[in-house]
Amino acid sequence: MSIEFLKHVIEQYGYLALFIGTFLEGETILLLAGFAAHSPQFGLDLRWVILSAFAGSLAGDQTAFFVGRHYGRRLVARSEKWRERAERVHRMLAKYHEVLILSFRFFYGLRNLTPFVLGTADITVRKFFVLNAVGALVWAVAFALIGYAFGSLLENVLTRVIDNVHNAEMLVLGLAVAVVAAVWVVKRLRRR
Repeated sequence: MSIEFLKHVIEQYGYLALFIGTFLEGETILLLAGFAAHSPQFGLDLRWVILSAFAGSLAGDQTAFFVGRHYGRRLVARSEKWRERAERVHRMLAKYHEVLILSFRFFYGLRNLTPFVLGTADITVRKFFVLNAVGALVWAVAFALIGYAFGSLLENVLTRVIDNVHNAEMLVLGLAVAVVAAVWVVKRLRRR
């Protein structure tokens, strides 16, 4: 997906697009929504951006967990590639347990597969829900604020560039007026 397409989707569908985007994947659309929340032209509020992203991420991961809980073992058994990935997640779970559940959404390549595979593990629904909710909240706040901060930074840079362009324009205009005035004075003096 292109950035332009995601910007268009955010402009047209706002929080719903953010919810669906974070339900499916999320980092890019959340960063853009955080950025858009800084810009008044989009009409997004940062608090609602965070809430929509949190709800979308939580719902998506809970759905993947329940699909894994009910169909995961059969689906994993059908594919060698899936078995290898599932074994990798189970090894990480044995080593990092709660930390993995809290942080998987921050690591590229683990975001979509991990909650599905965790559904096949011996983790209670309640434990996964609580840790997943905490992780989703931290993730939503962090990425929304990064996007928002980038919007603020870009605005400050653009303001300075525009101010500098304005100052340069004034300098060029002043020089042009000085040159025209000097030429006029020289011509007046030559006529005398």
